[in-house]
Amino acid sequence: MTLQIDIRHKIGALHLDACFNVDRPGITALFGPSGSGKTTLINAIAGLIRPDHGTITLNDNTVFDRKNNIHLPPRKRRVGYVFQDARLFPHLSVRKNLYFAHRRSPSPLPDSEIDAIITMLGIGGLLSRRPAKLSGGEKQRISLGRALLGNPDILLLDEPLSALDQARKNEILPYLEALRDQRRLPILYVSHAIDEVARLADNMVVMENGQVRASGSVFDILARTDLTALTGQFDTGAVIPATVTGHNKQGGISYLGCAGHQLIVPLLPPSPLDRDAAPDMIANLPPRQTRLHIRARDVMIATTIPDAISANNILPTTIFALTPVTPDGIDVALRLGHNHSNTEKPLTSPVIHARITAWSAQRLDLQLGQQVYAIIKSVTVDGKMRETDA
Repeated sequence: MTLQIDIRHKIGALHLDACFNVDRPGITALFGPSGSGKTTLINAIAGLIRPDHGTITLNDNTVFDRKNNIHLPPRKRRVGYVFQDARLFPHLSVRKNLYFAHRRSPSPLPDSEIDAIITMLGIGGLLSRRPAKLSGGEKQRISLGRALLGNPDILLLDEPLSALDQARKNEILPYLEALRDQRRLPILYVSHAIDEVARLADNMVVMENGQVRASGSVFDILARTDLTALTGQFDTGAVIPATVTGHNKQGGISYLGCAGHQLIVPLLPPSPLDRDAAPDMIANLPPRQTRLHIRARDVMIATTIPDAISANNILPTTIFALTPVTPDGIDVALRLGHNHSNTEKPLTSPVIHARITAWSAQRLDLQLGQQVYAIIKSVTVDGKMRETDA
């Protein structure tokens, strides 16, 4: 599945000029402040607006070409759309809401696939209810299911969590992760919440004032020091895959494995997906995968292993880059582990970032290739801040 975007469109004061490709399954986040053109862009992909110039191609099928007067209507684009509000039919049961798109699909899913989607979203027990009897998180899961039962080629999510409180967001995020990991489907996810993007996205398109400022892997984009004005000065850092390797309930901590290193965070709650699993299946569930968002402002540097300190996570690292970001501030890129050369980039050794003052870098005499220790004060896991010095 490929999506190719090259369009220009003026609506009010917004001048949209977007050009990028999505060439693999997974979640691509459209990120930027309100008014940057994110929703206008996905409305153009869905066929809800006709851009002034350019082309849109889905799966080598041109669905829009202004020059050649091609503009396929939404129903012919094989696009699933989930809005900020669920937009369920209030007079229909959950089951009938789900099957609304299925009955109109040009390529209906088999019953086994429908059952798999209902199971993945944990909505089997809701089928007989009406929307008025559902929570906000349940409504959004039904809306996701309805879009998926239409068997789309691409799924568009327009800030699907923005109308939910934090508890309902925490409820639905694991299901979005399951959607990313279990369905071979490209997803465009509109958001201005950096923690959502860090947790969910594989790739990221950063927008400002209708323009695409950067695009690429979420792991690379959030680490770029030149994008802090857009991605957030206080959120710049590293996004790193990790595995939940164990728990110590008595001690109130969980263990995370990351590229051969261990991190300790306060006890993580069970995933809703684990709770939804049949009791005889829980023991056979694979190790839980997660992501760490480690902000540069939450990392300290020591040239020797500190003694008698409350922080639980002190990791050996090698300085990979020293980048001035303000007149008195420096971003220090730290590759996990010692004995790395300054030029190598092993894929198994992630980079974290520390934001320190120029005075501190001078006082410690930091140099490229130097072996130091990263003291991680806090880390975001599953969208929640977990203080590592607890």
